[in-house]
Amino acid sequence: MKRFLFLLGKRLKKVEYWLTAKLIIAVLTLLRMLPPERALNLADRIARRLGPFVGRHRLALDNLRHAYPEKSAEEIEAIALDMWGNMARLAVEYVFLDKLFDFDPEAETPGRVEVNGIDVFVKLREEAGKPHIFFTGHLGNFEFLPIAAAKFGLAATSLFRPPNNTYVADYILKTRQSAMGGLVPSQAGAALQLARVLDEGGNIGVLVDQKFQKGVRTRFFGRECLTNPLLPKLARQYDCDVYPARCIRLPGGRYRLVVEDKVSLPRDKDGVIDIAASAQLLNDTVERWVREDPGQWMWFHKRWAM
Repeated sequence: MKRFLFLLGKRLKKVEYWLTAKLIIAVLTLLRMLPPERALNLADRIARRLGPFVGRHRLALDNLRHAYPEKSAEEIEAIALDMWGNMARLAVEYVFLDKLFDFDPEAETPGRVEVNGIDVFVKLREEAGKPHIFFTGHLGNFEFLPIAAAKFGLAATSLFRPPNNTYVADYILKTRQSAMGGLVPSQAGAALQLARVLDEGGNIGVLVDQKFQKGVRTRFFGRECLTNPLLPKLARQYDCDVYPARCIRLPGGRYRLVVEDKVSLPRDKDGVIDIAASAQLLNDTVERWVREDPGQWMWFHKRWAM
């Protein structure tokens, strides 16, 4: 009987995922019929209205209160609403990636997307054959970063964590693959795939602001959390340069991509990269970014669950 109930539960969950995915894809397909700006603004308005009724909204508010104890309830709520608007825009932007990303290194007039750190891209292009690691967080439209790198001839293989809903994950994967370089799901064997890219002198990109159950103990916004040690381990193994990069949403539906100078990862007394200290440095960098515009980060994530 227990096995029957277990199998029934799995079957029902699969049906739920399928129905949810069909609904999401149908909505995105309808929005695709609108001009990008109208579709994004509509999704933003709807998400701000519906977000407070989602269960994760309470988690977001709790996380925000811990991160900003000095802020009022009204300020906390405003950040949470900005977050829902940002996440809705990100979802809809998947179907408009080909129309939204208009950055051209040779263009004389700026477009919707601007890049700070062009000199870094040019420098790395000149270091062809040498491995590099980029890291970022779930800020703005982080999907634009590998597309920008490709504009400078820097193919990058990105590590990503697919949604739990496998049908939604397949849809997103197909959409992303059509617009950017290689993608490696965050699952068993991912580290070996990324190591192979670096071993061949390639570039990888890693999102570093999610919980990793077997991660090292670090702190983020003053609270203890677990952080994936993969990036520091790969940097130590291949002794390659590490570059922070992020996307910032600007008024008027514009975007700024910022590629910062390479970071110096902490080393121990023997000159070897210190895994725990480097993981903390990654957290500190992302926290700095989030503090600049907290409404552009995903506060509903269980980042601090131990």
